[in-house]
Amino acid sequence: MHITGWTVALAALGAIPAALAESRNVAWLWIIGVVALALLDVWMAPRTSRVGVRRQAPGAVRLSQSVRTTLDVANLGRRRVRGAVRDAWQPSAGAASTRHAFSLAPGEVQSFGTILRPTRRGDRQAGAVTVRTYGPLRLAGRQRSIEAPAHVRVLPEFASRRHLPSRLVQLREIDGRTAVRLKGAGSEFDSLREYVIGDDVRSIDWRGTARRGEVVVRTYRPERDRRVVIALDTARLSAARVGDAPRLDASIEATLLLGALASHAGDRVQATAFDRVERARAASSGPQLMAELADALATVEPSLLEPDWPALVRLVQSRVSQRSLVVLLTTVDTSAMDSGLIEAVAALQKRHQVLVGSVEDPELGAMLADRSDAEAAYGAGAAARAMLEREAAATRLRQLGAEVVLSLPDDLAPAVCDRYLALKAAGRL
Repeated sequence: MHITGWTVALAALGAIPAALAESRNVAWLWIIGVVALALLDVWMAPRTSRVGVRRQAPGAVRLSQSVRTTLDVANLGRRRVRGAVRDAWQPSAGAASTRHAFSLAPGEVQSFGTILRPTRRGDRQAGAVTVRTYGPLRLAGRQRSIEAPAHVRVLPEFASRRHLPSRLVQLREIDGRTAVRLKGAGSEFDSLREYVIGDDVRSIDWRGTARRGEVVVRTYRPERDRRVVIALDTARLSAARVGDAPRLDASIEATLLLGALASHAGDRVQATAFDRVERARAASSGPQLMAELADALATVEPSLLEPDWPALVRLVQSRVSQRSLVVLLTTVDTSAMDSGLIEAVAALQKRHQVLVGSVEDPELGAMLADRSDAEAAYGAGAAARAMLEREAAATRLRQLGAEVVLSLPDDLAPAVCDRYLALKAAGRL
């Protein structure tokens, strides 16, 4: 049962005759009369069981984009039904205008749209549909909540895709598919060409020179069909907010951009989200790679656990046997010395090329530059110490032969891709 605003207004109107009669009995009689009318209206209202609902929701939407869901309301009875429905969703789904009024003839179906603009990635669940029917007096009516399960998977925003076209141009230059040929790019033999001044004499092909009667040199191209393994650290440090989002979100952006670039380069990409166990996995190639990556990473959330680096090393070694590029997206700081990251990189570097990507906190730079008062000076000292300790950990990783990228959240994805292109151009993959 529910009452409408008309019931409240009618009850308040009783104050006028009660004041004129100066009697409480008049007021009580008026209220009793209003309640009786409301109960009569509820009894005359159509049953909510005669109203059927059905939700239709799209499978997925990217974060920061909007999507329209549909709620179908049907009159299953033999009389006209007037009422309203509330299409409820959890708050992070960003639903707008969830209440809809309807008036349905027998057998009629009416559709209502609810616009969702999610504020978080992951599966956003729909709540129950609340159906209200009104009596002929519009004073009160019946109410019931109906379960109509539905969900929308919110994929990562992939805002870093704006960097992809420029990196693809660099990739084509490295791969020799444009007029520009980068010297020394790659280590896989491509073709022979005439020697020009400035070429490395070590690239001269003497057999080809003898056969052609002119000096020719070998040209190389980057290796294709290589393996790229991306491991996202989802342990407790990934939950720390850097700027407006957790560290994990910047790692996901880097994974998507690197996956798209490596796929265009002809490499095979595998991605895993790991802390103490594997939280998500994607392994594909071709056009379906990005869809699989986005779907797998959409529901990944940080866990308040310490990472198990030896287990990750065993996981990588069990899945790739040939030399690969292993990209670890984690946090490089003093805790790396004790968490096992150093030992894990040393073990992986024996058979693979390791690239470690970490998000820098922009607040450290702001604290370091602030000398306005004594408290700010102490904060600047703490920031300087933290930056020195982080650089010491990064130096230790570089001494092991790993590549280390330390960047701000918005710059991590393009920086990791630039380092990948540099490795490919140098023939180190």
